Amino acid sequence: MDDKFASLEKYNFWNGNVPELGFTRKDYTDKIFDYTGNKLIKVLVGQRRAGKSYILRQIAHRLISEGVNPKNIFYINKEFTDFDFIGNYKDLRTLLNLYKDKLQPSGKVYLFIDEIQNVEGWEHFVNSHSQDYVDSYEIFISGSNSKMLSGELATLLSGRYVNFEILPFSFNEYVGITNATVSKQSYIDYMESGALPELFVLPNVETKRNYISAIKDTVLLRDIIQRHNIKDPKLLEDIFVYLVNNAANLVSITNIVNFFKSNKRKTTYDTLSNYIGFIEDTFLVHKVERYDIRGKDTISGNCKYYINDLSFKNYLYPGFGYGIGYKLENLIYLELRRAGYEVYVGAMRDKEVDFVAKKGDRVIYLQSTYLMADEQTAKREYAPLEAIQDNYEKFVVSLDDISLPSNEGIKHIQAWNLGAIL
Repeated sequence: MDDKFASLEKYNFWNGNVPELGFTRKDYTDKIFDYTGNKLIKVLVGQRRAGKSYILRQIAHRLISEGVNPKNIFYINKEFTDFDFIGNYKDLRTLLNLYKDKLQPSGKVYLFIDEIQNVEGWEHFVNSHSQDYVDSYEIFISGSNSKMLSGELATLLSGRYVNFEILPFSFNEYVGITNATVSKQSYIDYMESGALPELFVLPNVETKRNYISAIKDTVLLRDIIQRHNIKDPKLLEDIFVYLVNNAANLVSITNIVNFFKSNKRKTTYDTLSNYIGFIEDTFLVHKVERYDIRGKDTISGNCKYYINDLSFKNYLYPGFGYGIGYKLENLIYLELRRAGYEVYVGAMRDKEVDFVAKKGDRVIYLQSTYLMADEQTAKREYAPLEAIQDNYEKFVVSLDDISLPSNEGIKHIQAWNLGAIL
């Protein structure tokens, strides 16, 4: 028991200890803090290494700075081998009881459990302690699978949790951590690197490439292959490579099946669909449906996939043809998601609008283009937006050096200023 308590003590805020906090992600911590002081379970989800652990520790540290006794914080990270002895929710409950016996915390205890999906039956622990009316708990958990709160668990915890998707660094956060100025060049540097927090403490391209490769291997092996008993691991990885190198392109499952068959790879529609679904569940890629702007409904069939972080493209598969325009479109998608929008690919007869984004009553249409180098290019990019008959906001986003005047109510935004209008 002493060894187990020593592991707990090592990673907690007791006795003046402050675990590594990383770069403060104020947008997330402010948003999550708005939901504190109640019995709602705060759930952070997102890709491995996107920064969930740092944010949990930042929230704990902020609670302490606002008067919470450090000994009322209980933090574990199931990614750490020191906590391998926690196999299921009963082990977790035993450790919590040990902590309470040793520290005798008075009042509400704040439970922070990182990568909780690695604790078998964790939902029983969370459900029980979130509703405990004898001892007071407030619970913050994180996980790396989008299905963590689906099915029976969603029913079990219905109405008693709030979900936050954690994405890699935004451009503004990139500027903050690198001390760069907001400019076209710093935006291109951001686009050509990656935005996972640990990348910013690694010394060179080679170590960054190895780090990104290790993340990819860990997610595919531990979160997909082992969990779903995948029969063809090589096919799974090849599908991931395909999605990375076709990000921002319209594709369908049938297209992908035909691609693999043309390369003499045996597969089926159902297998590919399942494998892509598993990859989506880990947040490595995001699927975006097409949306009929006139009919106001989604369209089945073709869709687009965007990568959760461009580091997978930049460090692992840079040799494939993939223009800067596609990377820009990928970054715009991620920025819209960070700002809380539901995002679709717009379709209207023979025209495509890159993004239809909705948040509450606000709807915006965006076209993404590398540069509007001449009048013909500008005309092509503005045309789909001009064809839309409603009065919602319309933007063209590009990397042009100068900001162009408004055209028929359509505004031009330089990509590095996009966050300001969302």
